[in-house]
Amino acid sequence: MTQLFLDSGECAPVTVLDASPNTVIDKMTDERDSYSALQLGVGERNESRFGKAEAGHFKAHDLKPLALLRECRVTSEEAAAFEIGQQIDSAIFEEGQKIDVTGTSKGRGFAGVVKRHGFKVKKQTHGTHEAFRHAGSIGAGSSPGHVIKGMPMAGHLGNARVTIKNLTILKIDTEKNLLFVRGSVPGHIDGYVSVRDAKSGK
Repeated sequence: MTQLFLDSGECAPVTVLDASPNTVIDKMTDERDSYSALQLGVGERNESRFGKAEAGHFKAHDLKPLALLRECRVTSEEAAAFEIGQQIDSAIFEEGQKIDVTGTSKGRGFAGVVKRHGFKVKKQTHGTHEAFRHAGSIGAGSSPGHVIKGMPMAGHLGNARVTIKNLTILKIDTEKNLLFVRGSVPGHIDGYVSVRDAKSGK
């Protein structure tokens, strides 16, 4: 993340995304696959790291193996505008466009209820001891005495698929294929994210 000064003088927090060209590896069609989508590839990886099936998939389309493959759902008409081997870069975006960014959040390991769910810390005076960051009661003692499903408790935090909606593209560097997106996005530095048009449109 960094900051960007707008024409209005506002200092906006932005995340810089590397929108390196994606290569169209394959096209899913309604006739062959029962749905329409584009299979996109990006990133470099040593060819010796691929299995025979993966390497054969790229070889069938006469393309160099790429590190990451993702499918992007599109309509049949939209898919027809692209050819296998075609490059898709940052030029498809516009400044001021609303987007949704999906990625894998940072893994925080096993966390307690205070860190994971924002529970209040108990009093550290008046006789409270050994349970400053505990959850307290988790269910009724009457019949049926059981813990209700979905009760906020300690557990694994992070390392989950997260989508941040309605982010705004403030600036695009088409020469370096960089997107300057207002706000933060899920994931660690150098992590992969997916960017799409905002579905809500607001």
